[in-house]
Amino acid sequence: MASSPEAPGKTSSPEHVAYLSLGSNVGDRQAQLQDAISRLRSISRVIAQSSFYETEPVEFTDQPWFLNCAVAIETEKSPQEFMDDLLQIEKEMGRKRVQKKGPRSIDIDILLFDGVVVDSAELTIPHPAMHHRRFVLEPLAEIAPRAVHPKLKKTIRALLNELPPGQSVAKTIR
Repeated sequence: MASSPEAPGKTSSPEHVAYLSLGSNVGDRQAQLQDAISRLRSISRVIAQSSFYETEPVEFTDQPWFLNCAVAIETEKSPQEFMDDLLQIEKEMGRKRVQKKGPRSIDIDILLFDGVVVDSAELTIPHPAMHHRRFVLEPLAEIAPRAVHPKLKKTIRALLNELPPGQSVAKTIR
């Protein structure tokens, strides 16, 4: 039997494209985002990154404003395996889940993963609230305006254009 030329443990799985939302409102927010992106590079290939956006908090509003961005990555991992890696990055960066929607040093969400829909107890893709959140859609539209929401069948640009006026989102750093 011939042996595979691939390295042990390396699969020949095709690359998947995922879009992530990153946010921070504790400590040096820009440094936190840059650190998270650096860590993403160690587990995937970052293929696009939006500018950073200053955004007001939603739902729980009595907290500091966020710095957010969107990142496109390629990975060979399944959505659940990749989510596990993201949770590990958050943990290593000191993320503590003390208050739902509360302040956080880092938050990394999978928005889209190829065109798949995942609906399990552990993971929901596409992100269930992304189409209501300007702080998600504005950075995502910068790097993937033509990406399509697999349930709503609309582009990111169209979803952004449909949002009512409201939440303050301002590009701050490219």
